[in-house]
Amino acid sequence: MVGTGGPVPTFSPWDYVVFAATILGAASIGLFQAIRGRKENNSAEFLLGGRQMTAVPVAMSLTASFMSGITVIGTPSEAYRFGLAFWLFGFSYAIMSAITAELFVPIFYRLGITSAYEYLERRFNRITRLTGTSMYIVQTLQNVYLFIMENFPNCLVTGLDLWGVLVATGAVCIIYCTLGGLKAVIWTDVLQMVIMLAGFVAVIARGAVVQGGLSTIWDDAAKGGRLVAFDFDPDPLKRHTFWNIVIGGSIMWVSIYSINQSQVQRYISCKTLGQAKLALYINMVGLWTTVSLAMFSGLTMYSIYKNCDPLSNGDIGTSDQLLPYLVMDILSPYPGIPGLFVAAAYSGTLSTVSSSINALVAVTVEDFIFPVYKDFTQKQVTWMNMGLSVFFGGVCIGMAGVASAMGSVLQAALSIFGMIGGPLLGLYLLGMFFRTANSTGGLGGLITGLVLTLWVGIGAQLYPPTADKTLPLPLTTVGCNKTLDLNSTTAAPWTSPANLTPDYRPPIADSWYSLSYVYFSLFGMLITLVSGLLLSIITGGCKQAKMNSDLFVRRSDLICFSGCNNSKASDEIEKVATDVHMGVDNKAFMEMDVQKEYATKL
Repeated sequence: MVGTGGPVPTFSPWDYVVFAATILGAASIGLFQAIRGRKENNSAEFLLGGRQMTAVPVAMSLTASFMSGITVIGTPSEAYRFGLAFWLFGFSYAIMSAITAELFVPIFYRLGITSAYEYLERRFNRITRLTGTSMYIVQTLQNVYLFIMENFPNCLVTGLDLWGVLVATGAVCIIYCTLGGLKAVIWTDVLQMVIMLAGFVAVIARGAVVQGGLSTIWDDAAKGGRLVAFDFDPDPLKRHTFWNIVIGGSIMWVSIYSINQSQVQRYISCKTLGQAKLALYINMVGLWTTVSLAMFSGLTMYSIYKNCDPLSNGDIGTSDQLLPYLVMDILSPYPGIPGLFVAAAYSGTLSTVSSSINALVAVTVEDFIFPVYKDFTQKQVTWMNMGLSVFFGGVCIGMAGVASAMGSVLQAALSIFGMIGGPLLGLYLLGMFFRTANSTGGLGGLITGLVLTLWVGIGAQLYPPTADKTLPLPLTTVGCNKTLDLNSTTAAPWTSPANLTPDYRPPIADSWYSLSYVYFSLFGMLITLVSGLLLSIITGGCKQAKMNSDLFVRRSDLICFSGCNNSKASDEIEKVATDVHMGVDNKAFMEMDVQKEYATKL
């Protein structure tokens, strides 16, 4: 009986068919884009889609790449265990979209960059650029490791072969990243986004049928305390409150979307600045939709298991196996539908891994190879891009092969983004808003922020916050009725030595190390800004020569000023740049046209 515990069925042949069709569909898009773009085989086409993409597919790709399978698996279990507080990230998505679209995108378009870290060299120096790029590569490889690990719960519950899934992930990503470039990645993301949403809808629809309607699910969630989302306690040590999600969460997501190459590379592929901004705002709606469906899937799960928690009952090993367990429990009578759900989670993995591979190729070529040696023929550059795609795809498979479980993949992934992304975001803001900042202050501030943030983050991993800070909601096993079924399986435990509670807990663990993971980015950003400014002032930042105004945020970059800018002659070049980059094709960001038009006006 559904919701009473015990083993659940494994994959049927039709589930394998649906799952395989997803893999083949993703690979076929890469092959199609490779054939379609064979006459335009150059680096800009491979890395940036020829800078001719439009808002809607880019927006869906932006949503798919970082919501990923972690959202499919981690967010529903978050709602199941902690309630709707995670839904407050919807406010963070709105703030993130506005900041990224109005502050960062115009600068990247104005500079005509391919790598987001090229800005750091123009504003500071080459050492700072290489440091930022290296931090991004480490962050990306760590998260690719986590994103591929999210297949572990699916494999353990459904009976899929783990190594088969890992090799298939790497092989498919290598095929369409190598042959189709960014266009293949973006259009594949569109397909994968649709599959992810369909997976959530299937779970909610079937759950509503099992429970007797959506109103029953909502009532059960209310009785179980799952609908309490707004906690206005200012305590920074509590895992999720209104303040730490809206403030800390906004900064965390800004660091993910505004300076992470995987995302930057997508929106600068748009043909105009207007299209790029629009893509970010459409992406905001996509994030709202995805997280809302994921949270309601978690409430559906609670309604079904309110009297028999599979985790407490020993049916699964970790909370990340909850949703796969639910899928096999309620959808197994419908052959192919469980395969659709696993395909949804798998699609998120493909999306994230493929975008990471493409972005890693871009920063490797732009930040490490081209500055040292530029005399490559177009054919050599093309083969180099393809070869690096194969290399990074192989690295991803290798990392996944040695992976072991790490607890909640959702919090682990967001923690890593915060620990590395926060200090990097602080460095960019330091350069964009403060002309006093110099290369010494920028690099010193970045290192200071990174060291202190890693100290807090690693301490939190070694000494996890106690239950009075994380506030898990109560669950029970009073309704469980275990029965054995020879044709079914119970998931094996999936635990990690890194998350075992140590025998000794130092006093600092209940204060400094208990800081909410959502604040990691904010903490790193503030430390980098403050220490960077102080070091710059001490080392002569106030005496720097006049710098290129293109490197700083302009009033005309913002929506509220773009149509009513009454700048005078001293701002003439700013007006010209704004008029050009807002709506003209972005083949080379029209840098030469801007200069010519300005010269003519003079």
